[in-house]
Amino acid sequence: MDNGTFDSKGYLDMELLRFTTAGSVDDGKSTLIGRLLYDSKSIFEDQLEAIEQSSIQRGDENVNLALLTDGLKAEREQGITIDVAYRYFATPKRKFIIADTPGHIQYTRNMVTGASTANLALILVDARNGIVEQTHRHAFIASLLQIPHIVICINKMDLVDYSKERYDEIKEQFSEFAGKLDVKDVRFLPISALKGDNVVERSKTMDWYEGPTLMYLLETIHIASDQNHIDCRFPVQWVIRPQSDEYHDYRGYAGRIAGGIFKPGDDIMALPSGFTSKIKAIDTFTGPVDEAFAPMSVTITLEDNIDISRGDMIVRENNIPKQGQDLDLMVCWMNEKPLMHKGKYYLQHTSKDVRCVVKEVKYKVDINTLHRIEDDKNIGLNEIGRISIRTTAPLFYDTYRRNRNTGSVILIDEATNNTVGAGMII
Repeated sequence: MDNGTFDSKGYLDMELLRFTTAGSVDDGKSTLIGRLLYDSKSIFEDQLEAIEQSSIQRGDENVNLALLTDGLKAEREQGITIDVAYRYFATPKRKFIIADTPGHIQYTRNMVTGASTANLALILVDARNGIVEQTHRHAFIASLLQIPHIVICINKMDLVDYSKERYDEIKEQFSEFAGKLDVKDVRFLPISALKGDNVVERSKTMDWYEGPTLMYLLETIHIASDQNHIDCRFPVQWVIRPQSDEYHDYRGYAGRIAGGIFKPGDDIMALPSGFTSKIKAIDTFTGPVDEAFAPMSVTITLEDNIDISRGDMIVRENNIPKQGQDLDLMVCWMNEKPLMHKGKYYLQHTSKDVRCVVKEVKYKVDINTLHRIEDDKNIGLNEIGRISIRTTAPLFYDTYRRNRNTGSVILIDEATNNTVGAGMII
């Protein structure tokens, strides 16, 4: 079974790997992405000419590959990444979406946005500086967001004479810190994004390193089991009733599968009604399928006409999610206006919209030391804390650790309609 997408002919196409990059300022994230795109021949001639011209104008010795991703004028002027830049490329083995996220402390919310759907996080470390505060911060956020795979790219190895001792020292430093985190799979890679060592091509100067190149790792790392294929969860987004002559009695429930595997003939239960039925067929944009799984978007038709509407969830009778109105969340705050104690917000969970009130702020997390701050409960922009809320209607949810799709919520300001917080259900 694959975590692929359908191509225009309806065949299961290549797997899609989403990965995010993070690191301190000047660790070389944009250069690394530029190198990946350049060495895998994933950029157009005119793009290459444009960055060659810009590099000459800036007085750079070599082609400045960072210019490929730094799209905002302010980013190019300051030589930093501010907003999340998404890049798409493909090799014969896989398709990729990269979220290039900022390294600065004041852009934590941008990192959370870019990393929330990632299968893998690339965390860059400057070989000269080793593990710094920002490395701890990014590793903590990757762990909090339950990103299944973390790759620590120890960059600028050319500036420490490709020293194996320095690489081992940084690896040991990070491994000690990672012991405090909830991280399943951590790997280490010595690279030079500027020179191209171990990015797409193997390094001739680091023959002591026997592991894979970054590109080989990205193409082969196992991601099919990153989604929860055990708990069947289908939040209904839309009820389809064409009421045309051709589809006179058609009633389909459209949405994106959030977990599990659904097949025609399966016994299901609709929540909150508790009515049961069987799946008659599963339709996609390119035609019916014999099975569907996360993160596919499908339309399910049932044997019986039961009352189901947007915000309801189709599950298996013997495997139902938790249900409740009182939730504990880890929340990353994304708004200049701090989180309000007893404040009221709109809450979006899968396809369901409800209102909620913040009952209590339990603590704030010092992202750099991972300590709980219990005497200051004021959660401001880019800060992370634990809160408890009560919703106006019950939600059907799993913990975020079990299912990232049914375990996440967003908080929305009632007055401005702005997204103010991203929450993970504990």
